[in-house]
Amino acid sequence: MSDLNEAEQWERAKAIIGELWIYIVGGVALGGAGLWGWNWNKARIENHATEASARYEETLDAFTRNDKTRAMQLVDELNREYQSTPYAALATLIAARSQVDGNELDKAAAGLKTVMDTATDPEIRTIARLRLARVQSAQGKYDDALATLKVEEPGEFAPRIADTRGDVLLAKGDREGALREYLAARTGEDKGQVDRDLLDLKIRDLGGTPPQTPEEKAQS
Repeated sequence: MSDLNEAEQWERAKAIIGELWIYIVGGVALGGAGLWGWNWNKARIENHATEASARYEETLDAFTRNDKTRAMQLVDELNREYQSTPYAALATLIAARSQVDGNELDKAAAGLKTVMDTATDPEIRTIARLRLARVQSAQGKYDDALATLKVEEPGEFAPRIADTRGDVLLAKGDREGALREYLAARTGEDKGQVDRDLLDLKIRDLGGTPPQTPEEKAQS
């Protein structure tokens, strides 16, 4: 489950915090709260974001030190006190990865579903969805995993969703369905979202032939 590593999550969180600050402060200004109210709210938002950032860094450090007890305490704190910030969702993603490593699949699934349902950032929600489907597949809940992967407008995540769906179908024993999904993922406009070499191996293992994308055809 490597959609976003910790460094990428950290950078993304800082960027999102900046965006949230702009919109929230802008809303206060437009509401005519007055200079004092504007400054007070600006300081409150900045302090809240700074506190959440510090807790998130502590969480990463605790997981790095294998201090899972402290790490999970911090994850709970982030979700309790700083749920409005992206740090809560990102910390939950990291916690879920640790829980999967510890074979705590039920706990991982619960956390991932919460992020999928409540995170404010659509990309983070989609990453949680993909990871949840893989956890459900590992639990043998193949139909649940396939239901999780039903997305009306997957956008740039379409190839990765198809790839994940293929893995679930293969685990379920549906080799034909898995091949169909791998081919869909391989021919999609992935924008670096999928590992084409790995997809080619999956396709060949199922007796298929990896198709050429328009870019590859132009180069041949």
